[in-house]
Amino acid sequence: MLSALSIRDVVLIDKLNLGFQKGLCVFTGETGAGKSILLDSLSLVLGARADTGLIRYGQPQLSVTATFLLPSNHAVFQLLHEQGINASESEELIVRRLVLSDGKSKAFINDEPVSIAFLKSVGALLAEIHGQFASHGLLNPATHLTVLDSYAQLNAEKATVEKAYTQFKEAETALKTAQKNLENAQNREEYLRNAIIDLENLAPKPDETEELTQKRAQLMNSEKIITCVNQAAELLNNEQQGLIHQAAQAERQLAKAAQYAPETFEDVLKNLNEAQSVLSDVSFELDHLGEKLGDVSELPEIDNRLYALKDAARRYQVDVNELPTLLTSFQEQLFSLEKGEELIVQLQQNLNQAHTDYLKTAQNLSRKRKKAADSLDKAVQKELPALKLEKADFITELTTDETILSPQGIDSVCFTASTNKGTPPAPLHKIASGGELARFMLALKVVLAHTVETETLIFDEVDSGIGGATAAAVGERLARLGNDYQVLVVTHSPQVASCGQTHYCVTKSEKNNETQTTVQLLSFSQRLQEIARMLSGTHITQTAQTMAQELLEKSCQNHPKN
Repeated sequence: MLSALSIRDVVLIDKLNLGFQKGLCVFTGETGAGKSILLDSLSLVLGARADTGLIRYGQPQLSVTATFLLPSNHAVFQLLHEQGINASESEELIVRRLVLSDGKSKAFINDEPVSIAFLKSVGALLAEIHGQFASHGLLNPATHLTVLDSYAQLNAEKATVEKAYTQFKEAETALKTAQKNLENAQNREEYLRNAIIDLENLAPKPDETEELTQKRAQLMNSEKIITCVNQAAELLNNEQQGLIHQAAQAERQLAKAAQYAPETFEDVLKNLNEAQSVLSDVSFELDHLGEKLGDVSELPEIDNRLYALKDAARRYQVDVNELPTLLTSFQEQLFSLEKGEELIVQLQQNLNQAHTDYLKTAQNLSRKRKKAADSLDKAVQKELPALKLEKADFITELTTDETILSPQGIDSVCFTASTNKGTPPAPLHKIASGGELARFMLALKVVLAHTVETETLIFDEVDSGIGGATAAAVGERLARLGNDYQVLVVTHSPQVASCGQTHYCVTKSEKNNETQTTVQLLSFSQRLQEIARMLSGTHITQTAQTMAQELLEKSCQNHPKN
């Protein structure tokens, strides 16, 4: 709810600070006193278009700051979070608007700058203004479908339709993708077949080029390696000078010596024997090393293979290592082409079924909406006579088009009204009279009370052109709304004013050769005088005071006197 409003340099207001409570709050005052300035200020802080004409004469800018106290689950917190604006839940939300004399406008939420468009989105969640200048909330046909669904409590049905719509769109996307793939495959069929034959003949293997390159480098140096290996083998195996022959001779000599001192030569002979075994193993390895190195005659074959792989990679414009993957891709595309028609038929059947399922759920939702629309029309129509709209009709126009599918269903809704018999109904926002419009909004709000998302409702000219019992009916309905919501009303009706839980009086006076507008919170006795003035004019009679007393006692008997 709106807890405080601070206004600086707006038209006739120099400096004004107001505090607000829950329930019905009324603003009264003589015509021209400046009540519209308050509404203009509220509109600005809720995102209305800036008007430099509102800046107080001689001042460089105007400033309006509104403080809202919000519950932790208020939708505005999610919106602020998405914009990265710091706003701890369950704390005050401070909205500030500046309008400069050069036409520039600035907006802040919790002292963080925001765009005017974003401010307007936030403002729509904080308060609704109903009057001749209003153009949002229930006056926006785009909101009517949501309002009707909330009134009928169709959240479960809406969720079912939305899920069916998502499945329909997924089936539609799958079909379009398959059709596009099939078309591409058909255009490339000859190319695919030739490419597959080419690559299958080439038979590229993963990491083949790295293996061939390594083997080629090894073969390029194999001649030098083999020469060194042969020389090493000669040093080991020469029958006269080879290490193995020399070791054998040494072992024979030491064996003779061991005959005379066995223990002395036991370890030496053992080690020498082991050395001969190691030398024999090395000789064996050297003999077979040539086989591991490969035959130099393989080099031309390796070079040809590398060239063929690189040539294919160049022709298909991929990396050499991607050739096996490319072959698999081409084979899949050709398979898709060969099975494509079958797939298209299956996906088309899936789409048809999804469309049928969607229409079934959407038609069910549409039937319930129509029933709810009839109920809403009757409920609103019941409120109109008491609001001096007995000749008016309220009609919820529900249009169903099964060719236009959306997550919300197949319906569009527009709240329409006719203020005179024989006059065709028109959308609410096209009703000419501001007073009639405000009373229509009041009737709607009373009926839709359980669906109201904003906690602050503001009415202007709701009592225009009415009095007596009609004004009393308006006041009673405003007070009823005030039981659940914060309702701010600018009124010229004593009957409406008497229903307020809090009452502000707007006055205009001259000070230091300047005209200023001030706003005062009235005590009970002051309310009595103000309502008496509204009844009798400038000269307050005893009869007017008595009537004012009766109105206050009758309408505000449940509210404490200030």
